[in-house]
Amino acid sequence: MKVLVIGGAGYIGSHVVKSLMARGHEIAVFDNLSSGLRQNLFPENRFIYGSILIKDDLDKAFALGFDAFVHLAAFKAAGESMISPEKYSVNNISGTLNIMNSAVEHGCKKMVFSSSAAVFGEPKYLPIDENHPKNPENYYGFTKLKIEEFMAWYDRLKDLKFAALRYFNAAGYDVDGFPCGLEQNPANLLPVIMETACGKREKMKIFGSDYETRDGTCIRDYVHVSDLAEAHALALEYISKNNESLPVNLGSEKGVSVKEMLESARKITGKPIPADFVERRAGDPANLVASSALAREKLGWTPKFSDVETLIKSTWNAYQKS
Repeated sequence: MKVLVIGGAGYIGSHVVKSLMARGHEIAVFDNLSSGLRQNLFPENRFIYGSILIKDDLDKAFALGFDAFVHLAAFKAAGESMISPEKYSVNNISGTLNIMNSAVEHGCKKMVFSSSAAVFGEPKYLPIDENHPKNPENYYGFTKLKIEEFMAWYDRLKDLKFAALRYFNAAGYDVDGFPCGLEQNPANLLPVIMETACGKREKMKIFGSDYETRDGTCIRDYVHVSDLAEAHALALEYISKNNESLPVNLGSEKGVSVKEMLESARKITGKPIPADFVERRAGDPANLVASSALAREKLGWTPKFSDVETLIKSTWNAYQKS
């Protein structure tokens, strides 16, 4: 298939491009390079510089003729979304509607969307499955939930078939070493740990030490980015073969606390990685762990690289190259 990967120069997007290429798809990347990097682009792919906020840019891209598209161009920092909701409204909601409108106008009606576990909010039960109530605790999660609702309506009204992939926490880097472009201004735990290990940060902050978890710090379900990338490719094949939409959770089904990730990183890197405990962030649930049973059933997906050691080692290798 001819696939347009929107946000394909970014951290997750570049890994998705690699996975799609490995399955023989013809790829073009659409990106404004605000957080994506030219070094993450593969020379054999067409690159289209453009913004999802400029519909004319999208119309020109979709006019090239694509069978499907992958949308990875949403902002994703939960903490920032609570401070600057207007930024997330414009980019995530308005930008996505621009994408979907251009796509359907040009007959491109297969969509894979990077959604988020943030749509669920504080868990009512664990592990979180697809039927769990959706009550986001941060504005970022709210935007992802609204996009899922828009996609469901476009499926009904415009026959836009979609896969909404609800990640838990993306982490790690390609184990073969490319792509390896580092995230710009990262807010996620593992990149922050690595920046501290490298000396780019003097010390890191741990947000909250009094959660009702085994060590007082937040517990998250970390999924290796290459495993997520494979899920995108499998999801595209699923909606193409079955002509039906699919919201699905993607997680390792194992929870790792902030303290546990930090201590493992100290052992693997041999660095002290100074850290201070600070106040909790608004919108941070205590414990998020997925059920990936539906992904196994529908997509045949199981994570291969999502153990803590591979997550940390592959990330440390990328940071040592930079």
